[in-house]
Amino acid sequence: MSEMRTRILMGSAVALLMSGVAMTYRSRTAAASPQAAPSQQAAAQAPQASAQQSPAPQTGAQGRGPRASEGAGSTIFGNYCENCHGKLDSAPAPELLKKMTPEHIYEVLTTGVMAPMTQDLDDQQKRDIAEWVGGRKLEFGDVGAASQMPNQCSAKATVSSISSLPSWNGWSPGIHDARFQDAKDAGITPEKISDLHLRWAFALPGADSAYGQPTVVDGKVYVASDAGYLYSLDANSGCVHWSYRVGIGVRSAPIVGPVTPGSNRYAVFFGDIRGNVYAVNADTGALIWKERVDEQPLSRVTGGTILYNGRLYVPVASLEEPESSSANYECCRFRGLVAAFDTASGEELWKSYTLPNPPAKEVTPEGIAYTGPAGVGVWGTVTIDKKRNAMYIGTGNTFSGPDIGHSDAVMALSLNTGKLLWVKQVEPGDVWHTGCPQGPAPEGFPPKSPPGRAAQVGRAGRPGFTPPKMPPTYYCPNSLGPDWDISSGVMLGTLKNGHDIIVVGQKSGLVWGLDPDKQGEVVWKSRNDLFRSQIVFGGAMDQDTAYFAFRSGGVDGINIADGKERWYTEVTSPPEMAQHRGFSAAVSVIPGVVFAGGLDGMLRAFSTTDGKEIWQFNTAQEFDTVDGIKAHGGSIGSAGPTVADGMVYVTSGYTGFQGGVPGNVLLAFSEK
Repeated sequence: MSEMRTRILMGSAVALLMSGVAMTYRSRTAAASPQAAPSQQAAAQAPQASAQQSPAPQTGAQGRGPRASEGAGSTIFGNYCENCHGKLDSAPAPELLKKMTPEHIYEVLTTGVMAPMTQDLDDQQKRDIAEWVGGRKLEFGDVGAASQMPNQCSAKATVSSISSLPSWNGWSPGIHDARFQDAKDAGITPEKISDLHLRWAFALPGADSAYGQPTVVDGKVYVASDAGYLYSLDANSGCVHWSYRVGIGVRSAPIVGPVTPGSNRYAVFFGDIRGNVYAVNADTGALIWKERVDEQPLSRVTGGTILYNGRLYVPVASLEEPESSSANYECCRFRGLVAAFDTASGEELWKSYTLPNPPAKEVTPEGIAYTGPAGVGVWGTVTIDKKRNAMYIGTGNTFSGPDIGHSDAVMALSLNTGKLLWVKQVEPGDVWHTGCPQGPAPEGFPPKSPPGRAAQVGRAGRPGFTPPKMPPTYYCPNSLGPDWDISSGVMLGTLKNGHDIIVVGQKSGLVWGLDPDKQGEVVWKSRNDLFRSQIVFGGAMDQDTAYFAFRSGGVDGINIADGKERWYTEVTSPPEMAQHRGFSAAVSVIPGVVFAGGLDGMLRAFSTTDGKEIWQFNTAQEFDTVDGIKAHGGSIGSAGPTVADGMVYVTSGYTGFQGGVPGNVLLAFSEK
């Protein structure tokens, strides 16, 4: 059966089911908790949809109210829709709804059978629901297709080699996740950084979060966004070779490699925010294979996939945390994992969960039902250690207890089988999910706030956020954690004495040095008496120094031999972006220079010697683009800059969970 016919039949089934549940849905949502309903003022001001045609949202970040976060629709859906969906046999289950396109969901909410039941929601809330359930931004027509763009390349996009030209392939140029580009492949020296200027800009149509990191291979740039398209562009001019319509948002960095080891047929591998992994032809964008990594419906691939010896290793995280903030959701069911796939066929070779057993039904001493243990997602990429035939991953917090010692940890797995070799937990007891207040900083960890300022207990990245009051049947852990997971990848380096060391940053602001030969034994940790705030999506490392950017607004360099800070530089945001200060995106390093993109939209370069800022560019502005589509930058909050062959590439626009500003642009810089 064709994909189009399947969608039509499924849409008809959903429409019939929805019409059957409409009256029940209306009565039950009216009885929902007060905090779940929009204000009367908002309802009165809500735009009315046409009865004949659903209003088409504007594409791009411009003209749209910024969402509170990447999962803005999850709480609305949970509090407003899950009164019926997932509870009544006549209402389509959330798992079925998530197979539908956001356009169909939006149509049903605005002009379809559910319109009378959603009249208290404003248009932005309906869009948020549609995009959360549908897994990508709304799109009416093929506005994101390369065939619609005026800057199509005249030359073919043939990939002849992944090593003949300088490249930045995947999340990091190498398998050790150091995000270090050597001088030859970087093609830029510290003396020339001040000469960098904007060479071209490419609009990502329909995007709000341009969180896909660009990959550079053989003179091509591969990039994606939350709008659900993957593009192949010419690295020098930005002309477009092809687009592949994923249909779901893509956050992971693409990686290019041979379909089979030694082959001259190359594929682009990547994952999406619904837990699917893909291989598409690097020359044409044609689909080679697509596989579901895990059946848990809230699974997502955020960290970059990595290739090694004919295998694709895929880390998997989840957005069950925000969905669990609904009073109607019984937390929690997700388990973090890594899976290995055959690059040629897409066959799953093995799957290894961060929690050994599936979550089970539990009851607290107070009689509150929940499911656990759950959580411990893998947000960052996989690090390959070929010397020890192992891989390393960093793990997130536990959603629902008990903590079994695998969260906020570095785990070592066998490359061949995925078998757990060892686990080193750096922070015990971090059990938390979004519907609950965050706990305080544990003993021996940095303070949660600067000296003289009271600690703000709230959701990560949203200081002072207070969750709505929940009913007495809602599950929160008895001992609340601070949500200080390891959300970045794990870096592997070698000290001057020849010993290897694992270096990893944590959302506590601490940096840890671990011994891979002693089951992750702590060699050192950075100072715990300094307020540096969160390290979110990762650092970078050269031969002797690791570099991190902090949510509080600073960048530092740390000696990887002893963990001592070499320098620390605080930055000041432009006045118009002062409320978006700080860093959450990964940093990148070349000899002599660290690049860091901020939530304030500033791309900055710092000297690796003393931390002095040597260059900056404001990406939070409008741009004329090579594809002729209006573009505006915003926050840089997830993907870090990539550097190859004398050029620097960065995406701008990120809502995320760090209080970011939407945007839809890829920028390319070169020397004047």
